[in-house]
Amino acid sequence: MDIRELGRLDMNLLVALEALLEERNVSRAAERLYITQSAMSKTLGRLRELFDDPLFIRKAGGMVPTPRALQLAGHLPALLQAVQAMIRPVEFDPLTYDGEFELMVQGHMGVWILPLLLQRLRQSAPHVRLRTLSACEAPLDMLAAGELDFVLHAEHKVYQDGFRLTTLGYAPPVLLARKGHPLEGTPLTWETLQQYPHVRLIIPELEDIQFQGPIRSLEDSEFFRRESEVVPQLLTDHLYTAIRTVLTSDSLFPAPPLFMEQDELAKDLVALPLPGGEEISIKYVMVSHERVDDSAAHQFLRGEILYIIGHFREKYGLPCLDDLRALNKLSY
Repeated sequence: MDIRELGRLDMNLLVALEALLEERNVSRAAERLYITQSAMSKTLGRLRELFDDPLFIRKAGGMVPTPRALQLAGHLPALLQAVQAMIRPVEFDPLTYDGEFELMVQGHMGVWILPLLLQRLRQSAPHVRLRTLSACEAPLDMLAAGELDFVLHAEHKVYQDGFRLTTLGYAPPVLLARKGHPLEGTPLTWETLQQYPHVRLIIPELEDIQFQGPIRSLEDSEFFRRESEVVPQLLTDHLYTAIRTVLTSDSLFPAPPLFMEQDELAKDLVALPLPGGEEISIKYVMVSHERVDDSAAHQFLRGEILYIIGHFREKYGLPCLDDLRALNKLSY
C-alpha cells in the first residue's frame, strides 16, 4: 500500500464532507459539527483542493453535489463507520471470541499443560485456537516482535525491559529409569550411573537458565558437570522418543521435571535419587510482553493458563504460584 497520499489527509475533512453531503448547507453542517460558518467555508475550500473538484454548486436554499461528491458519498459512510469501530473500546467475550494465539511451551511442559488447557478452552472459549512450538531460536525476540503471544519455559538469567514474568512453579531435574531397572533401590554413585547408556533431551536454552537455591549455574552443579562428561547414546529433542527409549532399555534419562506427576506417563518410570543429595531447582515462568498488557483476550488466556497450573498444583502438590492472589481472582 502506498500511503504517501494518505499523509495529506486530515480525517476531520472527511467528517465535514459527510455533514455537507447530508445537510447540503454550509450553515447547518457547521452547526452540526459545532464550528462557525466561516470555519466550515474554509474546510469546504480545503476539500475542493484535496479532491480537485468543486464538490458542491450553490443554488437558492442550499447546494447541489457534483458527480464527484456523489461518488464520494457512496464510500464515506462505510469508511467512517469502520474508523469509528476501530477507536471504540473493544468488548471481549470469551464465549464468542474467534482468534488464534501462538505459544512456545517448552516441550516437557506442553505434555501436561496443553491437553488440560485445550480441554478447558473448549468450555470457556470454544472458538479460540492455539498454535504451539516446543522449541525455537530466540523465543523472547519473537515475543517482542509479536510472533509469539506467550512463552512458557525455565526462567532465564536475564530479561530485557518490557517482558512480564509470572511464576508457574519450581521443580528439580530428575534421573529417570524404567521400573525394574538394575539400579532401582540400590545405593548410587556418579561412577555407577556412568556405566549405563544415557538419553539426553536437547534443551537449546539450557545455558541461559537461572537455577534456584544454592546452585545458581551449570558450573555450580555436580549433577550437570557429571552429565556433561557422559556421551549420550541418544540425543533427541523429542520427549516421547526419550521416554520410549528409557522404557525399553536400561538407559538413564536426566530429565526435566514437571511431567512425572502425570500418571499415564509415570506409571512405568522411576525417579532415581541423585548421588550426594544435591539441592537444585528450576523455576518455570510464563513470559508475555508489554505490548499485550491492555489486551483483554491475552489477559483471559493468561488467566486460563494460571488456572491449569493451580489445578495441577492442588492435584499433585507441585510447589508453584508464588502469587496465589492472582489465581484466586479468577472466576471462570
